[in-house]
Amino acid sequence: MVSVPRLVIAAPSSGSGKTTVATGLMAAFAERGLAVSPHKVGPDYIDPGYHALATGRPGRNLDAYMCGPDLIGPLFAHGASGCDLAVVEGVMGLYDGASGQGELASTAQVSKLLRAPVVLVVDASSQSRSVAALVHGFASWDPEVRIGGVILNKVASDRHEALLREALDESGLPVLGVLRRAPQVATPSRHLGLVPVAERRTDALDAVRAMGERVREGCDLDALMALARTAPALPGEAWEPQAHPAPLTRPVVAVAGGAAFTFAYAEHAELLTAAGAEVVAFDPLHDEKLPAGTAGLVIGGGFPEMYAPELSANEPLRRAVTALAASGAPVAAECAGLLYLARELDGRPMCGVLDASARMSERLTLGYRQAVAVSDSVLTAAGTRMRGHEFHRTVLEPGSGENPAWGLLQPERRVEGFVQGGVHASYLHTHWAAEPGVARRFVERCGG
Repeated sequence: MVSVPRLVIAAPSSGSGKTTVATGLMAAFAERGLAVSPHKVGPDYIDPGYHALATGRPGRNLDAYMCGPDLIGPLFAHGASGCDLAVVEGVMGLYDGASGQGELASTAQVSKLLRAPVVLVVDASSQSRSVAALVHGFASWDPEVRIGGVILNKVASDRHEALLREALDESGLPVLGVLRRAPQVATPSRHLGLVPVAERRTDALDAVRAMGERVREGCDLDALMALARTAPALPGEAWEPQAHPAPLTRPVVAVAGGAAFTFAYAEHAELLTAAGAEVVAFDPLHDEKLPAGTAGLVIGGGFPEMYAPELSANEPLRRAVTALAASGAPVAAECAGLLYLARELDGRPMCGVLDASARMSERLTLGYRQAVAVSDSVLTAAGTRMRGHEFHRTVLEPGSGENPAWGLLQPERRVEGFVQGGVHASYLHTHWAAEPGVARRFVERCGG
């Protein structure tokens, strides 16, 4: 049994203020000296970076589509182990999930799997008495979702607050916080969401502090903590990366990081380490060499299109990556990593491992995918089924090689990505906790 006080921060729709409230709560409770475990529903990589700044702990994702509902509780327990409180930021609207698949991957589903009370963040800027109807509808839609209170956001004045509170008195749900209309906390966005922490660390720290201050001033932290403590114990054990017999020498797996490659799930490094690897981070924007002794390379997602000139200018590292791939060493590249391995990105020379050209596009490709491995690779055997997520505004031509990485089954059937030698490169983001054999297979190919 796992017993950790916890709250799920949800909203009727995107743009209501979930990130401000969730991050602010994390910061405010951390300032009280509590160990706060930060979580995010869905595949988003960016918000967890702000959560990590607020708490000093890795931000972790809870994605019931990619990992399956059965792993949500164990993954939560793994991340929240030893903590005084867990705060889970929802995704989109409370009941919005994977398209056409009911509640799957919704905040509502995750709240039920975690048996956690929900705090509904409501944008009250254009309503007064109607707020009661809105809250009543969300609270009564699914009796298994326990909404424990409301935080009103973008409230204009004392008079506006009084009208809202009067309306909600009849709902039976307590108002746990009121945030006044204020200039947007400085968290700039661009085509895929917020600008990641790694690109603006000092400003991001200031933004997190400002969120914490707003929430501390506007919310009843004691009442929120009391609500969190009503969450019952979760049955079952925490997820742990399966350890394997230690190899004679631990192969070095280099993992790209820095401002251009910020998208990573914390569990991936944990799985690689448990499989026997020594995981070493490096920054392709600044490091001219791969880490000493690199036997395998992982290049995750991010925003290489924002740094194409700098990545291209680092010729020594590009040559090192090309040489490593040519040697047959395992290389796993997702999305941004795929672009970095291409011949060029927006006309700038990249590593040239793949005979393909990438460019920015006006079209956003976004959504969950069901996939089957087309070719044997350093990650999977042909026929392995996994679920993933595509999220990019770039186009790669051609989109697949002679040996594609994946066959995508939904929403359209097509092949995608490249398997050549030891390289597996694809637009598809996957969560290796759903298929822990991926990390083990990769490390074995590194000579572990």
